[in-house]
Amino acid sequence: MDKQTMKQITKLPSLPPRPKDGHKGVFGTVIVIGGCETMIGAPALSAGAALRSGAGLVKIASDLRLLHHILVVEPSATGIAFGGDIERKLKALDDADSNGGAVLAIGPGIGQSASVREIVQRMIRDGRDVVLDADGLNALAGLGEAGVKDREQGEGAGLVMTPHPGEYARLADGLRIKWSGVDSDQRVQGAGELARRYRAVVVLKGHETVVSNGTQYYINKTGNVSMSTAGSGDVLTGVIASLRAQGVSLFDAAVLGVHLHGQAGDIWADKNGFAGLKAMDLVELLPLTMQLNKRERL
Repeated sequence: MDKQTMKQITKLPSLPPRPKDGHKGVFGTVIVIGGCETMIGAPALSAGAALRSGAGLVKIASDLRLLHHILVVEPSATGIAFGGDIERKLKALDDADSNGGAVLAIGPGIGQSASVREIVQRMIRDGRDVVLDADGLNALAGLGEAGVKDREQGEGAGLVMTPHPGEYARLADGLRIKWSGVDSDQRVQGAGELARRYRAVVVLKGHETVVSNGTQYYINKTGNVSMSTAGSGDVLTGVIASLRAQGVSLFDAAVLGVHLHGQAGDIWADKNGFAGLKAMDLVELLPLTMQLNKRERL
């Protein structure tokens, strides 16, 4: 994928509308699938970010043994008991999202196991839009070309992939993609090629995060080194899923998501410097970043 064959997007998309007579059903549903015994905070961060960026309803699907602990961290979300074999898990999702309209955020704190790979394999062919992060991406990388075939045989639902350079390298190696996810001269091409192969929107995280859908790309200019902290990516996953649930297109949701996420980090660093940020600080600043972006467009 040559950089010159893709169109660079520089204008930010508009934020989703907030009608005065809106209710939580209008503002979309996000289901976060994640959490394991050593990472209960990750799905809570994603859920909190989705709520703080405007989603009407957020549900967390996790093992019943962990679920109440996760909901203590983010009590504004509701829970889905997510256990048993793959068919029981799919039924639990269907029961919680009977109209199939929820956006799934898969991966925050989910850990690595054969069951995770099976969940990812089924969900990327499902009819729901998916934002895939962390060990969800590692599971997809483990599928190699089979994951590409699953996308080709799926129902056409949208997929956003949010790899950091290490996760990108594992995905790229499995598909023999030569472009580097670290070299600033190759990141656009790498994101574009990965997006094209998976029929997805790729958010290649790092300094000047690249967003590409294979035909166009955006280079983010917000954010700073203070955001190099555990949980920051979980927050981004929640923001992108939330914007998509509110009706923003997949590519635009990813572009807006990385901009708002980075802007929250910039606001924090302007006041506090470049060390000491916690991921929850980003979550709490999201409403302000959205308000600032609305004012800029008045």
